[in-house]
Amino acid sequence: MNMPPNPTPLDPRQTRYFELIDQLLACPNGSEPDILNREPDLLDAGFVQALMQTASYFAHQDNPDAARFLVFIARELAHQLGLYPQPQPQPQT
Repeated sequence: MNMPPNPTPLDPRQTRYFELIDQLLACPNGSEPDILNREPDLLDAGFVQALMQTASYFAHQDNPDAARFLVFIARELAHQLGLYPQPQPQPQT
């Protein structure tokens, strides 16, 4: 899979993020949870950001299916990690 070019060297954790993204893109449909569960230490806000960066790259490279897939994974993971702010209850008047 052709990953986005990166002008700056990746740190080892970023390299692992992109390797995990490669695995997700290549896996059979439905096996994504198994792949993610093999690397629980990588499931964090940095991985969500790497997913979104890669999705943006694919969107600009005319690969909307890969972009949508990665955005879906990023959103699901962000919800599971509690990265979305919780809506505040509106005061009743």
